Amino acid sequence: MQLNTLTNQTIALAGIAQAAALVQQLATSGTADNKALETSIGSALKIDSDTVLDIYGGLSNLKLGLEQLNQQMSGYKISHPEQARYSASLVFLENQLSKQPQMLKTIQLGIIKAQAQSEHFGLLHENVLANLGDVYSNTISTLQPRIMVNGETNYLSRPEIANKIRACLLAGIRSAMLWRQCGGTRWKFLFYRKKIQAELQRLLKKV
Repeated sequence: MQLNTLTNQTIALAGIAQAAALVQQLATSGTADNKALETSIGSALKIDSDTVLDIYGGLSNLKLGLEQLNQQMSGYKISHPEQARYSASLVFLENQLSKQPQMLKTIQLGIIKAQAQSEHFGLLHENVLANLGDVYSNTISTLQPRIMVNGETNYLSRPEIANKIRACLLAGIRSAMLWRQCGGTRWKFLFYRKKIQAELQRLLKKV
């Protein structure tokens, strides 16, 4: 499988954008796009996959992420600064995580447990989300700088919503890992911006 392609890099960026958008939705309204949520949580549980797109179960499942990424990259003003901050932080933290083999192993064990739980209870069951939330808290959350999520206190203080947010952040880390594995780098994001935007337009026409 050829990983290092512009299409795969753009799909991975859309995965990061989707996770960031879901975090903002949950933090500010207590709810999230259910199809997008299932896609992102599902992607976090896919350790091995035949293709990059298979991790998300098809392009249409990344519609929210593709749209959000397109908004972020169009124009000079950042349309959703909080989402942009979450996305940048996820990429930065994944880079740190890639140098921590023991932490990666801990995450993998937690994901294997969540896979078994999801087969038994269902993907968005509270047990699965609580487990993924714990995995995030015990690993990524210990890296600096921590991602500070802004939103409504009455939502952020509810354990079930906090678990969903942490699970989405873990999914964002999964997409950031994919971005790096597909040859994505910070300079590539800056210098290939127009090419990424053109690829985004092409992919959006397919969803």
